[in-house]
Amino acid sequence: MGLPSRLRALWLVCLPILVLAQHQTHASSESASVSATTAVAVSSPVSTASTISSALPVSSTLSASLSASISSSATLSSAASNSTSLNPTPNASSGDIPTPFPSAGSTVPRLRAPVVPFNFTSFPVPSQSPIPGVFVSTDPSQPPEVFNGTTGEAPVIPSFQEAWDTAFDKAKSLLAGFSLQEKVDIATGVGWMGGRCVGNIAANEDKGFPGLCLEDSPIGVRYGDFVTAFPTGISAAATWNRALIRLRGLLMGREHVGKGVNIALGPMMNMGRIAQGGRNWEGFGGDPFLAGEAAYETILGMQEAGVQGCAKHYINNEQEHKRTTTSSFLDDRTQHEIYAHPFMRSVMAGVASVMCSYNLINQTYACENDKTINDILKREFGFRGYVMSDWSATESTFGSVASGLDMTMPGDINFGDGLSYFGRNLTASVQSGTIPETRVDDMATRIIAAWYLLHQDDPSFPAVNFNAFHIDDDATNERVDVQADHFKLVREMGSAGIVLLKNENSTLPLTGSERAILIAGLDAAPQPGGPNQFSDQGGNEGIMAMGWGSGTTNFPYLISPYEAIQARAKQNRTTMVDWTFANFDLNRARNAAARKDVALVFINADSGEGYITVDGNEGDRKNLTSWHGGDALVNAVASVNPNTVVVVHSVGPLILEPWIDNPNVKAVLWAGASGQEAGNSAVDVLYGDYNPTGRLPYTIARRPEDYSAQLMSQGGANSAQILSIPYEEGLLIDYRWFDAKNITPRYEFGFGLSYTTFDYSDLSITAISSDDGDDSDAISRWESGQATLIEEGSSTAPWLHRPAFKVTFTVTNTGSVTGGEVPQLYLVHPSSSGEPPLVLKGFTNVDNLTPNESTEVTIFLSRYDVSFWDTEAQGWRRPGGDLGEVGVVVGASSRDARLRGSLPSL
Repeated sequence: MGLPSRLRALWLVCLPILVLAQHQTHASSESASVSATTAVAVSSPVSTASTISSALPVSSTLSASLSASISSSATLSSAASNSTSLNPTPNASSGDIPTPFPSAGSTVPRLRAPVVPFNFTSFPVPSQSPIPGVFVSTDPSQPPEVFNGTTGEAPVIPSFQEAWDTAFDKAKSLLAGFSLQEKVDIATGVGWMGGRCVGNIAANEDKGFPGLCLEDSPIGVRYGDFVTAFPTGISAAATWNRALIRLRGLLMGREHVGKGVNIALGPMMNMGRIAQGGRNWEGFGGDPFLAGEAAYETILGMQEAGVQGCAKHYINNEQEHKRTTTSSFLDDRTQHEIYAHPFMRSVMAGVASVMCSYNLINQTYACENDKTINDILKREFGFRGYVMSDWSATESTFGSVASGLDMTMPGDINFGDGLSYFGRNLTASVQSGTIPETRVDDMATRIIAAWYLLHQDDPSFPAVNFNAFHIDDDATNERVDVQADHFKLVREMGSAGIVLLKNENSTLPLTGSERAILIAGLDAAPQPGGPNQFSDQGGNEGIMAMGWGSGTTNFPYLISPYEAIQARAKQNRTTMVDWTFANFDLNRARNAAARKDVALVFINADSGEGYITVDGNEGDRKNLTSWHGGDALVNAVASVNPNTVVVVHSVGPLILEPWIDNPNVKAVLWAGASGQEAGNSAVDVLYGDYNPTGRLPYTIARRPEDYSAQLMSQGGANSAQILSIPYEEGLLIDYRWFDAKNITPRYEFGFGLSYTTFDYSDLSITAISSDDGDDSDAISRWESGQATLIEEGSSTAPWLHRPAFKVTFTVTNTGSVTGGEVPQLYLVHPSSSGEPPLVLKGFTNVDNLTPNESTEVTIFLSRYDVSFWDTEAQGWRRPGGDLGEVGVVVGASSRDARLRGSLPSL
């Protein structure tokens, strides 16, 4: 990111002080260890925030401040102030980012800036007046209804401004009597294992603040008992179902609240840029629009329950290998249109917190990156919550604070070392005049305001009743059961996220009259050591229902396909069910498969967070083949059984070419990673109790090299050298690359079959007239082809996101059974816009149409949806020329267009 011109001269003088980041390897739970050579020692063990934040002499702390970040777009001397935050430097077009990007794996320096005292004033609140029926003032506890394209009603944009205003007033009142040290305590975690949660902010009982509990994970309460293991993010995304995603967020939120958690560390919304990416299963796939909608609905649901959501990992953290010592290089347009979009939607959902990531962005660490935090997130998106570090991702005192980091987690630099870049260092930096106390006020106010926003000050909000580090300790675990009947949602969502990839001769659904069935494959079986056999799920010897790492939770139980099929066979009075779970005993598999009415083969692939290595997979997958010899097992079974059905539980794409065209492989179910009811979810689809509606949230390629980006695998895991990851594909992520390069995938993004068929007809596209009111000038500018103005909240302005175009069409069930469809809307921009050939901008669910039944479907488009990011003007603008040149494609996948039209001319 670029340094402002008025600091460049000073920067050049200080250029020789550039040093490489000194990182150590990671521990668990969103945890990284960093160099502590510039931090001040704490004299007593870390157990409360005050032990870290007690003031030290100024001279003792200045060395730590030398690790301040280089500003990437706005002046460090007044970071986040009114004057400079409104004048961002266009980074890609100004030449500040190396062009071309440094090659993948090449060594690059970490950019840092000199310590420059600065003045600070808080960001002004964007002026966004409610619009009846369109932009409606509400509270997180009362979010708008989920958009449903079959009702004809436009989606309502929630305005949380009034709720935030009230929360900020309360926070300022509470903090009025806090000392500097007490305010610093609010921003400084108590240290690893210093409390009962994975992250803790100390209580200040004298001032009426009970402290904060921060707890993983994006799929349930980590390290808790009597909790639910929900479907993973990637399985949620595969449903393409906003209502189910909202409900998942709500139920996860209730479980966190029931355990006394203030901040649930999720959802995760990094993009599936790398097919092998270890944590892709935590996120929502390979398209920013789909990921954005999933993040939006998840957060609305979580915060309706009363827990603070945490949008993570901000930003460009798309692989695990060397995640603390790699710099993602990308241009400003790609950043805005792809990677920042889900975070923008999170802000629009009123998210309370954002977690910055471990990596560098254009050579500046994410947690001290002024461009991404202050300019994009806080200024442009109008984010009013707080930014926390990933665990031990804070890299400095001055640079982090000046660039917008509000909370350091877990507080210490290395777990348990008693050192902190905040705490004492931050207190002394304020006392020395290096950091203004107004900035600390802002940090504390944002954190406390989020607590008030979610009404966690209410006496009825539960106290922490579990111990994440000592789950077997009865003295600190009250064994509160928060599961309710959430297993029902897990089972339904698991089924809804299953994608039917192949179904020749209507092999599926099974009729229930099959005489003899074979269940083959390790993935069909329970793990021999139980569902929680491996710590943080770091291993696989049976059914794969979630990946590994800090994004996991303990299974209360796990239904395997073997158990679910056995139960169904008993119900159906099947004569014989046989099984073999020994994947490498191919002779046994062939002998068992012969003369069976149907052979069900279960295969899987796993991945996770980089602090755990499984079978040589250091978080990221080594390749895109199935685990445990799955491909050979499929071919062995299919060599003797003409009715072979393959069920795949996978964290992401696999290369299916070794067997997908085998004529005896009649059907394939893509079952994702669907949580504790995985076996039941699969059986519900296999037997037709649930007609599949899942759609792929990414592309399945024919060859690994067909994907637009590959895993950067250079460098040892423990090397301190910072290596380059160039995002050279730009906007061409996932299906966009396949379309632009005319590469035929095996299964395209958005693909999914049903047990019935659907017809599309009667496309109509119209402009929506509205009373523009105070926004008439902004709308006129946009219509004339000018970019949005540079101002607070410019990217989330209601006029930009309110419905501007209405697309209607009819969907008819032309098959013989009841089923649901997921219509998808893509835009085709003129080539002069520089956009990919096709971009997803809308989808909805059509549920349970009976044979020959039709329904009208409506999808709305906003001005934002048809805009692109202008790097020179630093704003959103529409494509040049006649807007009627923008094509509209409605279909069943990214390559199954059913209807075509164009936007109306202005």
